[in-house]
Amino acid sequence: MSEVAAQALGGTVVFVGTVRRTAEDGDIHAIEYSAYRAMAETEGDRIRAEAAARWPAARIVLRHRVGLVPAGEASVAVVAAAPHRAEAFDACRFVIEQIKARVPLWKREHLASGAARWVEGVPPGGGAGGDG
Repeated sequence: MSEVAAQALGGTVVFVGTVRRTAEDGDIHAIEYSAYRAMAETEGDRIRAEAAARWPAARIVLRHRVGLVPAGEASVAVVAAAPHRAEAFDACRFVIEQIKARVPLWKREHLASGAARWVEGVPPGGGAGGDG
């Protein structure tokens, strides 16, 4: 939180996305995230720049894990601090929604049964993937 802390910033919003494990999701044991890192980092920088243009007083930090993330653990975090809570909420929501829409990340669900399935985008190396 020190990356966004400042006396002039009265509202801080933290979003943490975790790998969920529910019967509806197919008893997920873990999700494996893959990314084209250079492109993902560049797009993340663009998203932060767009947020900074919309909320110039805000400070924003985002992190997304790559690799195998077990159920119950965090896969993504966005922290937005702004002078007022509405700006912090808006900036945080903007960043997470843009990450989901634009950053080249692929998800492969690993089920308790040992099976695995791609659920978003195209898996690295080609082939068809599901749409989640």
